[in-house]
Amino acid sequence: MSQKALLIVDDDSTFSSILGRALTRRGYQVFTAETAAEAVELCMQHQPQQAVVDLKLETESGLNILPQLKEVNPTIQMLILTGYSSISTAVEAIKMGAINYLCKPAGVEDILAAFSNTAPNPEARIKETPPSVDRLEWEHIQKILTENDGNISATARSLGMHRRTLQRKLLKRPVKE
Repeated sequence: MSQKALLIVDDDSTFSSILGRALTRRGYQVFTAETAAEAVELCMQHQPQQAVVDLKLETESGLNILPQLKEVNPTIQMLILTGYSSISTAVEAIKMGAINYLCKPAGVEDILAAFSNTAPNPEARIKETPPSVDRLEWEHIQKILTENDGNISATARSLGMHRRTLQRKLLKRPVKE
């Protein structure tokens, strides 16, 4: 049986390196990219079966990479991994071809389980308590940011807030649910 190839797209080279080593120990052939162009090039060269894509890269959104990878390799399974989770980005990721969406910190076992557990679960637990106002604000900001293709200035105008205020809010970690 041949080695499974996996592509990691993340601008955090330390994270990519650690995750890559852990996956290599589990029998994967790992390729890492920091940009969309590198990811597409590696996907063309090596035809990986799976890809772990960070949602927020240095200069671009990981969501934009998904259709590019799918075009190069229609059978690739893609997973979005992010420290900036929101319902709107999760929905967009799935619409754009991701099979799953995980929030950081996620371990190697969580990532591998996300790839193997792709069947829908109608028995999934529904939370009893609604999200907090702060969480709803974070979700709304992420939705508007997605609608504006990641443009901070346009998002700030849409939300009626100063650009610097929005940037400060975006630098904070997402509010826990």
